[in-house]
Amino acid sequence: MAILPSSTALVVVDAQYDFAEGGTLAVPGALAAYARIARHIDATRYDVLVTTQDWHIDPGTHWSDQPDFEDSWPVHCAAETRGAEVHDEIAAAVDRYTARGRRAHRIIKGEYAAAYSGAEGHEVGGDRGLCEILDASLVRRVDVCGVATDYCVAATARDLRDHGYAVRVLPNLVAAINAEEGQRVLAAYGGAERP
Repeated sequence: MAILPSSTALVVVDAQYDFAEGGTLAVPGALAAYARIARHIDATRYDVLVTTQDWHIDPGTHWSDQPDFEDSWPVHCAAETRGAEVHDEIAAAVDRYTARGRRAHRIIKGEYAAAYSGAEGHEVGGDRGLCEILDASLVRRVDVCGVATDYCVAATARDLRDHGYAVRVLPNLVAAINAEEGQRVLAAYGGAERP
């Protein structure tokens, strides 16, 4: 039986303006994490790069004027707004990645309902989901980074692991809403955050 080659992927979760400091749903430390993620993309060779984005059109009760910050949240990442865009620092790193002859994929999620995991979304301009994109490229190992560690990063990592990938969440390339919960995610998927 032949052994098929395997690829590695980087999934950058929700590195968007609305989750950065000054955004409508700011995650502490997001801008510093974005800068480190951009440098990581430039310095590390991956076979596949995927960015995910909250892309809300009408997400129902996910948006609320009186959010509980568990199931409902202030309005954020409304489709076609600046807040929903991938931060320029990450977008520029993705452009440099593709300029080296590699293909990047963009997944949007949460158009009409809450969606935390990148595996719940679909590729822009197509129907393929995150796992279909990774499977098509023979990916077996996935590094995950982005925001928020304790919500969308955790959900994406869990779904990828459940799909059978070897998954690690990259310490220092994430930012959490709740630091203690973020540390639990890192312990489960990649170890304690390094100073």
